[in-house]
Amino acid sequence: MYDVIIIGCGVVGAATAYRLARCRLRVAVLEAQNDVANGTTKANSAIIHAGYDPRPGTLMAKLNVEGNRLTGEIARKLDVPFRRVGSLVVALGPEQQPALEELYRRGRANGVPGLRLLTGEQARALEPQLSPGVTAALLAPTAGIIAPWDFALAMAETAVRNGVQLLRSCPVTGITPLEQGGFAVQTPKGTFSTRFLVNAAGVQADAVHALLEPVDWTMRPSRGAYFLLDKSEHSRVSRVIFQCPGPSGKGVLVGPTIHGNLIVGPDAEPVEDRRDLGTTAAALDFVRSRAVQSVPGIDFRQNIRNFAGIRANTDQSDFIIRPSARYPAFLDLAGIRSPGLSSAPAIANLAAELLARAGLDLSEKEAFVDERHVVRFRALSPEEKNRLIRRDPRYGRVICRCETVTEGEIVAALHSPIPPCSVNGVKRRCNAGMGRCQGGFCGPRVVELIAREAGVDPTRVLMDQEGTWILAGETKQPGREVRSDV
Repeated sequence: MYDVIIIGCGVVGAATAYRLARCRLRVAVLEAQNDVANGTTKANSAIIHAGYDPRPGTLMAKLNVEGNRLTGEIARKLDVPFRRVGSLVVALGPEQQPALEELYRRGRANGVPGLRLLTGEQARALEPQLSPGVTAALLAPTAGIIAPWDFALAMAETAVRNGVQLLRSCPVTGITPLEQGGFAVQTPKGTFSTRFLVNAAGVQADAVHALLEPVDWTMRPSRGAYFLLDKSEHSRVSRVIFQCPGPSGKGVLVGPTIHGNLIVGPDAEPVEDRRDLGTTAAALDFVRSRAVQSVPGIDFRQNIRNFAGIRANTDQSDFIIRPSARYPAFLDLAGIRSPGLSSAPAIANLAAELLARAGLDLSEKEAFVDERHVVRFRALSPEEKNRLIRRDPRYGRVICRCETVTEGEIVAALHSPIPPCSVNGVKRRCNAGMGRCQGGFCGPRVVELIAREAGVDPTRVLMDQEGTWILAGETKQPGREVRSDV
């Protein structure tokens, strides 16, 4: 019998596990996919929002501002790259300035520090490549950029180090209330019993809830497409540039990434298939045409990748964070769309508070390991690199030339508390394959390292999720003829 089972290990599930790992509890996390942060968490704008957009009095407003603050604290403790670059919301004409002033009023009411309304000239003094059509802007200095998958992974790894059990490739197929209280949770890996159950299943949160009882809200997922541009475009802007939000969202943004690229997007397209992460020419044309309205000089010839993410939109105007009326030990953390990433640590704190109200004892452990250190070879000084290579020569072998990622870093990830089981899993942990060639050079070497360290045949190595095989079989070996049956 677990005390708490968390369904889903995106950034919200990971943050909740991290929060509960402080307590004297038996906690498990059941993740449907073969890696953490492999859904909405890995495919979004990677922005920690300041908190001026949500309507005052909503959960979004409260949790965004608090989550923004907590993100900085957690990033420092768990060695997650995070920078408060600030953001600008730009008005493209006098008709949009009332919307900008409304965002300013909301931000003040929500307690966002440092907000300033700027003229177009003042905005261009900060960001010279803004369009001449920008007539005003809202500056929010506390906005930041982060690698969302690294943020989630850091919290999940710390939870595992402190005793939380993580089961991957473990989708929940049934939930049965127990007569003595609690729930039996059915999965392909067996049935698990728990006193409390937390639903953090992202775009599948409605399906998970429906395993227990009818759902009184509706999931309306939407897909957003992005451009990821080469590092040569990184200096185009130094802050995240938003357009005034409209009915479909916060509009198309242009901003730097924590890895030194430029990200542009997204659009907002309703989708039926929650697995459909395809990009379309129409979506990308829309993103491009809107982006150049605020930053006209973007060189889209420097695009190195397009991708799309699915957002967990619902028919509700706020996050759905509440226990079931019939089963108080079942807690929904659902409808977590933007600013969900920014709010995640605060959502976790609220989840713990609601569980405590339902009877969960949150007595803390005497010892809790609340730190993490990651070797990022590229960021070291020459002296530090040399010392590291003398200690472990694998750090002297560069596998990913674009991002200067070494064999030592990849091997360390493959033996971490939550080791990757795919090429993209290595990519999310080490950045190998994130560069201009997008893994064209280092991909085969990463496959080789995964196979060697895990002791598996290279044909069993995945690109990403289950079924994404890379190699079908062997074609030739030195001294042998090419096989004709493959």
